[in-house]
Amino acid sequence: MYAEFLFFAFLAVTFSVALASDPSSLEDFCVADATSSVLVNGRVCKDPKLVEANEFFFSGLHLASNTSNAVGSRVTSVGVAQIGGLNALGITTARIDFATWGLNPPHTHPRATEILTVLEGSLKVGFVTSNTENRLITKVLRKGDVFVFPVGLVHFQQNVGNGNAVALVALSSQNPGVITIANAVFGSNPDIPADILAKAFQMGTNAIYSLQSKF
Repeated sequence: MYAEFLFFAFLAVTFSVALASDPSSLEDFCVADATSSVLVNGRVCKDPKLVEANEFFFSGLHLASNTSNAVGSRVTSVGVAQIGGLNALGITTARIDFATWGLNPPHTHPRATEILTVLEGSLKVGFVTSNTENRLITKVLRKGDVFVFPVGLVHFQQNVGNGNAVALVALSSQNPGVITIANAVFGSNPDIPADILAKAFQMGTNAIYSLQSKF
């Protein structure tokens, strides 16, 4: 009898969660709109009766971005700032363009797992597991290959082909966040004291000052 009760309780909870998470009508969406006063996820919501198709639409990911920068890559993000209808739906996408040997430097997404698909070229990708193992999981991907970077872990992508490379990614948050490790450590404002970084990285303070001057 107790087992039957648990089974039916489980069904009831599952059914209620499914109903709560299923955006079956516009009332379940929260399209970001600066003219409204209703807040969801820190963003105001538009009256569902006034929602239009363009608020669920973005155009331009077929266009290559300029990769003439220090790292040779460029990320074109499509999140809630670009598509208001993404608000509260928990997903983001982006295109990453790589010049030859271009790098998307080690970084983390504190609020999202990332799944990457190579559209053109070859990428060396990897992530590092958490302390204390800190194991590097890495693989070379080619056109059509898919790779997953678990939420919060430091990861990177590098073009290892002879030409440009392109990848499309999806992230499991409308606001995944990004922390580029070098920028955060050596480009903080104000600077992290050089003696702290020198001890952490086992380097001289002059080397730390040099790195901080680059960021």
